[in-house]
Amino acid sequence: MQLAPGVHVAITDRNGGVSAPPYGTRNLGGMVGDDPAAVRANRAGVASELGVRAIVFMRQVHSADVAYVSEPFGDDPPMLDGVFTTEPRLALASLGADCPAVLVADPVARMIGAAHSGRPGTEAGIATALVEAMAAKGAEPGRMAALIGPGACGRCYEVPADLREQVAAKVPATWSTTSWETPALDLRAGIESQLRAAGVPDVRHDARCTIESEELYSHRRERPGGRFAGLIWLDA
Repeated sequence: MQLAPGVHVAITDRNGGVSAPPYGTRNLGGMVGDDPAAVRANRAGVASELGVRAIVFMRQVHSADVAYVSEPFGDDPPMLDGVFTTEPRLALASLGADCPAVLVADPVARMIGAAHSGRPGTEAGIATALVEAMAAKGAEPGRMAALIGPGACGRCYEVPADLREQVAAKVPATWSTTSWETPALDLRAGIESQLRAAGVPDVRHDARCTIESEELYSHRRERPGGRFAGLIWLDA
């Protein structure tokens, strides 16, 4: 899928890899107990399928930390939840199993970014931090387009009432109620509000709910389980 001129995005699913159950079959997460050789093979397969030269994976820790990258981190990535680059054919990955990916591009500056925005990261403002880091390097929010990937939806993501109040105090748009009338969070609505407040005019969604969509991994639905990825890359 093209997000903007010269910018591509993709969302993987759980099919087409080599991981054995319960991770079957295209788990891309290296910290969930899967066979490391299977994870490496799955990641290499995705890179080949996309036609990119490499993929940057982070060690995601639900932070608001962002870094510029020009190459993959290797076997020991730093702990952060946002990366951005101007390197062509270098894909940036945000792993998820209920936490939405945030994929952002300024096609004029030829700059792209990816963030992992789970509940703590959304509360901390990782999407805002990514846009600000890109802007500090010459991108302009007013030219940016963003895709918010699949995640636990606001009608399924049940939380205690005090947690809903805590998160909504910082990100009001996250306030939600489940389909069975209990407290919930709508992370994607919160992320969109953060992106628009940061000046991003074009915000799109992959509206699939991970809890409801069996082709995607869901931490809430299955434990142990794997991770899919939201990816973004520039043309050569």
